[in-house]
Amino acid sequence: MTAQAGVIDGKYEVVRELGREGNVTLSEVRSGEGVTRRLAWFEVSTPEGRQGFHAYRSALRAIEPAGLTDVVARPGAYYAVWQPVAGMPLAEFADQPNKQEETVDAVRSLAARLAEQGYALPDADVVIEGREPRVAYLRPAPGGRSPEEVVRLSEVALAGLARGRIRPKRQRQPGAWLAFVPGLLLLGGAAYLGTQAAQIYLNPPVREVAAVAGRGAQAAAESLTGSGFRVEYTLGDANNVPIGAVIRQDPAAGTQLPVGRLVTLTVNNPPSLSVPRLEELTVAQARGALRDSSLTLGQVYRVDGTLTNTPEGRIVAQVPEAGANLQRGQPVQLLVSTGVRGEDTWIADLTGLPFEAAREHARAAGLVVNRVVERTSDAPENTVLEQTPAPYVRVAVGSPVTLTVAVARFVAPSRPAGSLPLPPPPPTPEQPATPEAVPGEPGGATTGTEGGGATAEPLAPENIPATPLPSPGESPATGEGRTVNFRYVFPSDLPAGTYTIAVRDANGEREILAATDSSQLAGATAEQRDIPVTGDVVFVIRQNGAEYTTVTP
Repeated sequence: MTAQAGVIDGKYEVVRELGREGNVTLSEVRSGEGVTRRLAWFEVSTPEGRQGFHAYRSALRAIEPAGLTDVVARPGAYYAVWQPVAGMPLAEFADQPNKQEETVDAVRSLAARLAEQGYALPDADVVIEGREPRVAYLRPAPGGRSPEEVVRLSEVALAGLARGRIRPKRQRQPGAWLAFVPGLLLLGGAAYLGTQAAQIYLNPPVREVAAVAGRGAQAAAESLTGSGFRVEYTLGDANNVPIGAVIRQDPAAGTQLPVGRLVTLTVNNPPSLSVPRLEELTVAQARGALRDSSLTLGQVYRVDGTLTNTPEGRIVAQVPEAGANLQRGQPVQLLVSTGVRGEDTWIADLTGLPFEAAREHARAAGLVVNRVVERTSDAPENTVLEQTPAPYVRVAVGSPVTLTVAVARFVAPSRPAGSLPLPPPPPTPEQPATPEAVPGEPGGATTGTEGGGATAEPLAPENIPATPLPSPGESPATGEGRTVNFRYVFPSDLPAGTYTIAVRDANGEREILAATDSSQLAGATAEQRDIPVTGDVVFVIRQNGAEYTTVTP
């Protein structure tokens, strides 16, 4: 981020750049409320630059400028924001022929306070509002400037205040000045102490920064402040570091740093995670779900599962509850059922319910749905068709429940529509009668065996058969009344699922073996004799509603 960016720190829109001095860029900005401000952006890339900004911020806190509205110090963003301050510039006040004595004294007092922070009076833009001097802007002090240089620069600026006539605050009686002797002595002592304090500030003792990485944030801060440093926190995210522990410190451990300077600690504070739903799972399943969510398994408590009808070994509740926010690595406590004290329970009639609703009813009754069988049906998909145990039969708590649910029925056509036989065309009423055959004339009908055979006379409408006669060469066995036999040996490694057998002929498809589990069919022989069929025949074996294989008799 730089001062030339379109928006600084997401809050201040840059209008134009006003100037640069050293590592400071002064820009005119507009805040979110549309108010124009001046923003001094510091390019900080070294520990010395960071220390210089923190010294500047300490000076701002000491003199409390009237124009300062915001000051920010964090990695990547070091700046101060200033607003306009109404009043007469100090230079115009110095040029006035008559000046108020109390205003001149207030300016000199401001110069002394600036000197205590290592700043000279020309470093500040000072305006006079009423009779009080106010700081509208403070420039960063150049590095390496001695206290004597600061005093000399301030005296040059104060010399202009001596020009012209200074009006006293009030008339004093002869000898009244003696009343001010104690105050002057006190002021002199304060000035001396202030000078000494300025010397201590400008030349503070230097100490080594202790190593606090990996320690808790509070303990680390106490160690550093005990050495005379100031501490500021920033948040970070790191693996294998306890939450709330220091990830890194700036300046680094072992740095020789003047007392009173700032040490920034980056504290581990990873983003929050959503707790998964663990109820009804086993402890092993919950441990895996927590591991996938970057959380850990906490304390596991055993509780009676009678009230919630929760089988033994299943999770009754969790703390925190599902959907709560935790940070990475934090634990989740579990309450696991020791079983239901009652020996028997029962289940209501679940047929016709959607599968999810039926499973919830079973859970509330203290039972566990551990098997689902699919069966083709015209009922809505996933509707319960059958259940085991039967409705209202008392069974032991924790017993398994088997539900048979509907799957969509699909019947493929037995043959292409283009191959279906068509009835013969009806006779045409306007067809003229067949003329008598004239022996020897072309086209004439002949009788007997002369001429290579006889031509059959047309059938009357009442003599046309309802079912077309077999084509020449077609076996009459393919018509109605034919029966076939079926036999199929299921493999011993039959895939798991539900199997049905149907016969498909010219009349469509019909089931000859209802849905049966693979455990009953593996290695077994399915056989049925004298099955009435019509036309072409094929037997279709389906697994879970999908075609598994076909058998042609």
